[in-house]
Amino acid sequence: MKALVLEQHGDLDQLRVVNDKPRPAAAAGHVVVRVGASSFNYHDVFTVKGMPGIKVPLPVVIGLDLAGTITELGAGVDGWSVGDRVLVNPLKPGVGLMGEMTDGGMAEYAAVDALQLIRLPDGVSFAQAAALPVAYGTAHRMLITHDTVKKGDRVLILGASGGVGTACVILAKHLGAEVIACAGSEEKAQALKALGADRVVNYRETDFSKWAIGQYGKPQRRTTEGGVDVVINFTGGDTWRPSLKCLKRGGILLVCGATAGYDPQEDLRYVWSFELTIKGSNSFYRDNLEDLLSMIADGRIDPVIDRVLPLEQAAEGLRLIRDREVLGKVIVAP
Repeated sequence: MKALVLEQHGDLDQLRVVNDKPRPAAAAGHVVVRVGASSFNYHDVFTVKGMPGIKVPLPVVIGLDLAGTITELGAGVDGWSVGDRVLVNPLKPGVGLMGEMTDGGMAEYAAVDALQLIRLPDGVSFAQAAALPVAYGTAHRMLITHDTVKKGDRVLILGASGGVGTACVILAKHLGAEVIACAGSEEKAQALKALGADRVVNYRETDFSKWAIGQYGKPQRRTTEGGVDVVINFTGGDTWRPSLKCLKRGGILLVCGATAGYDPQEDLRYVWSFELTIKGSNSFYRDNLEDLLSMIADGRIDPVIDRVLPLEQAAEGLRLIRDREVLGKVIVAP
C-alpha cells in the first residue's frame, strides 16, 4: 500500500511516499480501516524534527487524525461490522499516539484498536471527521469541558488561523462570545472575520495587547472594567506577558500548548493584582469527539478545511502548516 513514512528525524525531506508498505492485518481486538481522510497538526512537525524525551520507533507512518471505513475485523471485536464508517481517536491504549508511537493515518490502510473507534453520524464526511481530534478536540475541552467561555465574554485568540485557533473561533462564537482573532497577515485576518470573528488584529503590524487596552480600556484593579475576559494563548514565548496585561480583573488565560516557547518571561504582579486565573487544558477525550460529531451532524459547526491533498503531496501540506500558510486544517485523502 501507499504511505507517507518518516525514516529519520530532521527536516521534511526525511518524509517519503512509499508504494510497498505492507498492508496491516487485524490482530485480536483490532480492526483495519481503509483511510478516507487524514489530517495534519503542528504536532506532526515536532514528530518529524524529533522531541527531547520522546523516542519515536522509526520508520513510522505519520498523521494523528484519521477517519475511514472498516475493512477487516480481528478476533474478539464486537459491535462493529465491515463497512462501518468511523472516526479514530488517535490515542491507542497502552501504546500512545498514532502517527508517533505507532503507524498513523497518512496511508491507505491503518490498524486500529477497536477501543479507538467512534461511529460517524450520517452526513458527516471523512474530511470533516478527520479535522476534529487534535485541533477541535483540544479546543472543545479547553472551552466547553472546562466551562471557561460564557455568552458575552470578550475572547482574544492568538494563533487564530491554525487548526486549534480556527476551532477556538468557531466554538467561542457558538458559545456566544465576542471573538477577537489574531493572525499574522491581513489576508488571514480578513478570512477569520469572514469565518465569524467580530474583530481581527494583524499581530505583525499591531501590538495585540495594546490594541485590546485601547479598544476596551485599561484593566482596573478594583473593578472589572477594561480589558478582555479570556485570552487563549497556545503560543507562549514573547506573547505571554502581553496576554496577562490585557486581561480584565478576574480574567482567564487559557493555555494548551507552547508553539513559540514553553519558558516565557513571567510577571506575577499581574496575576495577583488582577486576580487572574491561568487555566491549563491537556488533550481531549472521547466525549469531546462525540459531541463535536453531533455538532457537525446537526449543522451547528463546520470545521475549517484549507485544502484537501492527495497522499503524493502530503509533505507539502505539512510544510504549509509549518510555515503557517494555511487557514484551518490540511486534509490528505490517501
